[in-house]
Amino acid sequence: MELIENNQYNIGHICTRQQCERGLGDKTAFRWISAHQERTDYSFRDLDRESSKFAGVLSSLGFAAGDILFTFLPKMPEQFFCFLGALKFQLICGTLFANFGDEAIVDRLGDAGAKGLVTKKSFLKKIMRVKGQLPCLKWIMVVDMDEHLSEDVLSYPLLMRSMSDDFVAPLTGPSMPSVLHYTSGSTGKPKGVLHVHESILHLHQTSQDVLNLKDSDVFWCTADQGWVTGTSYGIMGPWSLGVTQIHYGGNYDSNAWFDILEREQVTCWYSAPTALRMLMRENPDQFKKYDLNALKHIFSVGEPLNPEVIAWARKILKKDIYDTWFQTETGGIMVTNQPGLPIKPGSMGKPVSGIETAIVADDGILLGDNQMGMLCLKTGWPSMFRTYLNNETVYKQKFRNGYYSTGDKALRDEDGYFWFKGRSDDVINTAGHLISPFEIESALLEIEEVAESGVIGAPDDLLFEKVVAFIALRKQYAYTKELELKIRLYVSNKVSSIATPQDIIVVDKIPKNKSGKIMRRVLKARYLGQETGDLSTLED
Repeated sequence: MELIENNQYNIGHICTRQQCERGLGDKTAFRWISAHQERTDYSFRDLDRESSKFAGVLSSLGFAAGDILFTFLPKMPEQFFCFLGALKFQLICGTLFANFGDEAIVDRLGDAGAKGLVTKKSFLKKIMRVKGQLPCLKWIMVVDMDEHLSEDVLSYPLLMRSMSDDFVAPLTGPSMPSVLHYTSGSTGKPKGVLHVHESILHLHQTSQDVLNLKDSDVFWCTADQGWVTGTSYGIMGPWSLGVTQIHYGGNYDSNAWFDILEREQVTCWYSAPTALRMLMRENPDQFKKYDLNALKHIFSVGEPLNPEVIAWARKILKKDIYDTWFQTETGGIMVTNQPGLPIKPGSMGKPVSGIETAIVADDGILLGDNQMGMLCLKTGWPSMFRTYLNNETVYKQKFRNGYYSTGDKALRDEDGYFWFKGRSDDVINTAGHLISPFEIESALLEIEEVAESGVIGAPDDLLFEKVVAFIALRKQYAYTKELELKIRLYVSNKVSSIATPQDIIVVDKIPKNKSGKIMRRVLKARYLGQETGDLSTLED
C-alpha cells in the first residue's frame, strides 16, 4: 500500500478519507468503551464524516491554515474527530491533559497563541477563570452543551448539526505544521514541540514494523491523548494502516482492563511501565481466568521497563513485553525491542530502521561500546520536531554536528543494544509523564506558609520516579496535616494531579549555590542517604 498518494501528506485525510477510498469505509476504526463499559463502534466512514464536519465548523468560524487549536478533553470520541478534523483543515492541533491546572493551561495556550479550544462543560469554569489571560483565544467549543452560552462559548453539537460532511482536505505538503505538544524542562516554562505532516511516514513505518500491526489486528493503546504516545500511536500510526483500535474511557482497573483484552480479542497492547507495575501488585491468581490467546504482542513506553516486569509477564501472562523508547521531540519510536529481536531485560533495544544513533561525550567526541554518554540521533527522520514554538534559540542548542541531543544518558553494548542511564537534566519522569520541578517549586511558593521550596524526583517502584518536595516554612507557621493537604491540593490544581508531591519534607532552608540556583543534586543525595559531593559553591 502506498501511503502518500498524489503528494497528499495530510494526516487527517490519510487516517480517514484515504482509508475509505481503500475500501475500509465500513470497517470499525475504533470501538469506544465508556467507563461504564458501554460500547459504541465507529467506522472509518464515521471517522471521516465527523472529522470533515468539524473541519467545516472551523471554516465557518473563520479559522485559517496555521492557526492553533487545542483540545482539553478526557478520553472520548470527540477527541479524535476534532484532532483529525483540525489536521484536515491544516490547523496546528495541540492536546492538553484533562487534569491540568490553571497555570499549566495558561502557559500552553498563552505561549501558543491558541485561537480555539474544544473542551467539556465540567472544565469550563477552569477555562473561564483564566480566559482573561488568553487574548488570542477567540472560540471555545463545548462538546456536551446543547446551546451556545455566549458569542464565543459555543455548543459543539449545535455547530456540528448544521454542517456538511463534504469537506475535502487541501493538498498538504510534508513540511506543513501539524501537531503541537508541550514538554517541561528542568527550568523555565514548558516548551512547545512542533511537528509536521511528514511525521506520518515514520508513525506508519513503526506501527507496521515495530508494533507489527496488520489489517486484521485489534490494537489498544492505553495512553491519554494529552501525551505524544496517545496521538502518535493512539490515533495517527494505526489509522494510517487502517487498523481497528480500542479506546477506553475508564481509569486503571485490572479486572476491567483484562475483561477488555479478552472480550475484544485485542491482538496488540501498548501501555506504560507504571500500569504494568500496578498489575504486578495484584493477586496473580486473578489473571488465570482470562484467555489471552488472541494477544500476540505487548509493548511498553514512557520510562525504562524494569527487568522484573518482563519476568513477571513471562511467568504470569506467558507473554513478552517489548520496551520502546522515544520522546515528544522525536515524535515516534526511535530505539526499541520488537518481535524477532531477542530481549535483553532492562535494555532499550536497538534503533529502528532508518534511525542512526550515537553515544557522544560532553566534548562532542563519539564514544564506543560500553561507554556512557549522551544518546544522540542523526537528524532528518520524518517525525523529528521542527522547532520549539517561540524558542528557536533553545531549539538550535539541541543540535550539534548534525545530531539531535536527546538529553538522555545511555550506553551501547557490544551487541548494539542501548541501555538508559538517566536524564542529563532535572526533569522528573513520573508514571511516564515528564514534570518540571521548576513548575512545582513555583506553585509551592505561592502558598502563604511556604518560604522556600525545592523539588526532586526519587526512584519509585511503581511510578519510576516520585515527586519529592522540600519546603522551608515561614517562621510564624508550623507544619500540620491540614497544611500538607493544602499543599497537595494546591499543586494538583495549579500544575496537575500528576505533579502532586508523594513526599513533603520540611527543612530549615533549601540548599542553593552562590548564584541562587537550587542544588537539587544535594537534596536528592540527602533524600537517598548518599554523599552530597562538593559543596564549595553552596551559599552560606
